[in-house]
Amino acid sequence: MTEAAELPEAPAVAREVFGERFPDAVRYAELLADAGVRRGLIGPREVPRLWERHLLNCAVLSEAIEEDVSVCDVGSGAGLPGIPLALVRPDLSITLLEPLLRRTTFLTEVVELLRLDHVTVVRGRAEEVLGKLPPVHVVTARAVAPLERLAGWGVPLLRPYGEMLALKGDTAEEEVKAASAALSKLGAVSTSVVQVGEGIVDPLSTVVRVEVGESPGGVRFATKKAKAARARRRR
Repeated sequence: MTEAAELPEAPAVAREVFGERFPDAVRYAELLADAGVRRGLIGPREVPRLWERHLLNCAVLSEAIEEDVSVCDVGSGAGLPGIPLALVRPDLSITLLEPLLRRTTFLTEVVELLRLDHVTVVRGRAEEVLGKLPPVHVVTARAVAPLERLAGWGVPLLRPYGEMLALKGDTAEEEVKAASAALSKLGAVSTSVVQVGEGIVDPLSTVVRVEVGESPGGVRFATKKAKAARARRRR
């Protein structure tokens, strides 16, 4: 039996969450269960729980994002949470940022197959694209790194008064406490832990929300951005 054959049928709630894009969500799940496993983007043991643990868990992040904003999904991997988010929120302008070629190749195939015209795939690390990509309203991430390190990558990509939304697990509160000093240096003005997905996922999806002030990334990153901008103008 192939890994794709082990993919369970989509739960009824998935039709409500993805609406008219439900067939595309099914196709994406099939791609993850097949090509995603063969290419080493997800583990074969994740296939039976793709819907609850991955697609729906990521799709409900949309509850925390305002309308018509720009989003950068840092370390997008196989497209989680970026692809489910794109399926439920056509109003968002989403960049999937991923350094590994085999992953960006997969992401590009998915974006083209599902005709996600509001999604762009960029290969690179967050620190490499700083000053090259337009600052965004929201940075998203899931299972990329501990909060302190993740914030160092994601927060500098934000516009003034933007926010980073990191999907985390049971350690969310502890990570917030451990990263408190680092977040302050990065320009964070408020950090909170919220839960989303009531009536859709169980357990609820836990999100760490980091809101920044007028200098996302702090003084050091502001200087770096200014240097990058000057370099572009000289070209």
